[in-house]
Amino acid sequence: MLGFQPYETFQLLIETGGVDRTNTLLVAACDAFARREKPTAAELQQFETLVQRLFSTAAPSARTKAAATLGRSAHLSPLLEDLVVANAGDDLPDYLLGAPALSEATMLKTIEAGDIAACSAIARRSDLSNVVLARLFQMNSRRVYRALATNTAIAPRGPYLSALARSAQMDYQVAWSLAARDDFDCALLAPAFFDLNESDRIKVIKAFGERRTPDAPIKKTIEQISVATDELTRALMKLFSENRRPEVTRLLHQITGLDEVRCGQIAHDVSGAALFVILRAFGATAYEGLKVLIHATSHDDDKSPVLTEFARLFDTVTPDSMAFLMSAWRGDVNLLELTKPEYRPFATEPRTAAERVQRNPALSEAIEALSRIGSRRAG
Repeated sequence: MLGFQPYETFQLLIETGGVDRTNTLLVAACDAFARREKPTAAELQQFETLVQRLFSTAAPSARTKAAATLGRSAHLSPLLEDLVVANAGDDLPDYLLGAPALSEATMLKTIEAGDIAACSAIARRSDLSNVVLARLFQMNSRRVYRALATNTAIAPRGPYLSALARSAQMDYQVAWSLAARDDFDCALLAPAFFDLNESDRIKVIKAFGERRTPDAPIKKTIEQISVATDELTRALMKLFSENRRPEVTRLLHQITGLDEVRCGQIAHDVSGAALFVILRAFGATAYEGLKVLIHATSHDDDKSPVLTEFARLFDTVTPDSMAFLMSAWRGDVNLLELTKPEYRPFATEPRTAAERVQRNPALSEAIEALSRIGSRRAG
């Protein structure tokens, strides 16, 4: 069998050769099995009988090495798969992640055992059944959810989408992974907004473009203050130009109802993304808002491309949607309502930057002003 002597000879070698020979035979037999093509039923049965005996008598180090070798085979029976799992030792997560094939029964048995490292390895596989996925999503483990968030083979929809979105609120690494995916609705990362980097914050804001949102509780407060939007933007521009960010914090706290720590983050966010949300929620236009953002954002390098991006966002993102985003920061809304059909992004005709400018003269004026600012800095 497998290029070796008859099975009876193996038995004699095991019985008379001691542990050292048993170790050698076990590793050699597993290597031969892993290298060959699919065995016949008779060969498989004979090999199972052989390695069961060898695994039971070999030294621990030999069992681990043999399990790693045997795990490379694509033709493991349930019994052989159990032997690999039982003897893989510290290499078990690597085996569970890299095995060419892994039965649902083995996955479920591993999940039932509760080994978090092993479960997170399974969560990264691309061949997970719905039964296995359901069990993984039931686990209360950040490590498992971090693995699930990176697994692009898992379509984020239904209960899986809800579970991932909730996990992102509690774990910044999950939020980072989901923000990097093209198939995830970044609007659902609103509660994790301040855990994201600058480019991912822009993704969250963009996800609110061209879509309806439920009415936000803060909308009535905004309506009462919106009559003074000009005064608000002038006040913010003055405070930022004089670098009086603690006073910006207090002002934002008064008008938004957000806690002072959060308002402090907004006031000191030199990327401008958080401040954009406030400005647009209170109805600021591109022309008004950009004057504030120019003074609030970092001037360590040329920020005109970023500001130009904000100029376009003023055109595509509605005040109501930013009010909803701000309410998500306050915990006043159920963000998962955005998964309802009526609140999903709607398809629109693609528009070029020139077409946007033509539709919005104020945007044209703002972009020209940004170009002049960029030219002055370059000079």
